[in-house]
Amino acid sequence: MSRYSSGNRAGAVIAIVADVMALILGLWILMYLLDANRANDLVQFVHNMAYWLAGWSRDLFTFDEAWARVVAGYGLAAVVYLFIGHAIAGRMQRH
Repeated sequence: MSRYSSGNRAGAVIAIVADVMALILGLWILMYLLDANRANDLVQFVHNMAYWLAGWSRDLFTFDEAWARVVAGYGLAAVVYLFIGHAIAGRMQRH
């Protein structure tokens, strides 16, 4: 196995992890906006994961509307994870 193909695999794994992180954050935004049942186990799981993933950006914005704070805070985290994850993956695949 060549070094190039292991870089492709590692890059693909990093990109997939970034995608999953962004998916969880996006799913929480959608569940929040659609007023999903917070007593549901799936909703609780997604919320807990998104809460942890967006720990650094969750309260970054102070909009008056709660939905705007959720969209901005969790959405920013999703975009950053996608950007950084795919940038690292692309760099790994080039080397």
